[in-house]
Amino acid sequence: MAAELRSKHGATVHVLPADLSAPGAARALADAVAAQALTVDVLVNNAGFGQYGPFAESDPAKLTAMLLVNVVALTELTRLLLPGMVVQKRGRVLNVASTAAFQPGPLMAGYYATKAYVLSLSEALSYEVRGTGVTVSCLCPGPTHTDFVANAALESSKLFDAPGVMPVGPVADAAYAGTLRGDRLIFPKLMNRVGTLGARFLPRGMLLRIVSGLQERKSPG
Repeated sequence: MAAELRSKHGATVHVLPADLSAPGAARALADAVAAQALTVDVLVNNAGFGQYGPFAESDPAKLTAMLLVNVVALTELTRLLLPGMVVQKRGRVLNVASTAAFQPGPLMAGYYATKAYVLSLSEALSYEVRGTGVTVSCLCPGPTHTDFVANAALESSKLFDAPGVMPVGPVADAAYAGTLRGDRLIFPKLMNRVGTLGARFLPRGMLLRIVSGLQERKSPG
């Protein structure tokens, strides 16, 4: 991708690989950025993954890695890079959450909880930085066709058989436009927003049954 951006668009690209599930990775990445004297105007916290299945049967190591990537690295990178944006009085932060952030998620309990954290943090920071020239936005897409599905072993989940699963292009376009506008919450399509409103008003027991039903495995054949 870096080679394509350089050859087709003449962009200057710095590639700094990092395993964000490793403790201290966010600090090391921020230090690497500083060592190259780069100014960060936009931070996109898009790294993340999920874990499917009953929580009591989940892989403890994968669960910890998910928390480190989805929560800890996102928080640390934002904390390390946001002050520079505030000082220069311009900047954009985009944190990627999910419509999963608005309700508990049986069979993906840990993942849904991480996205609820991202939503809460992002909304609070959006309020804190108002008037500074910096904005914090939170992207809340519904199910989207990406490698996330295979990585989370979700191929057999009913959720991705439901109508309305989006291709990645329109989600990225909505994220880009919403971030430039400084929107606090970004929903790639209207039904994402409507679904989150429904989650707020449904009785919690009913909501749990609905989400659990969507997350269940499809019947063979």
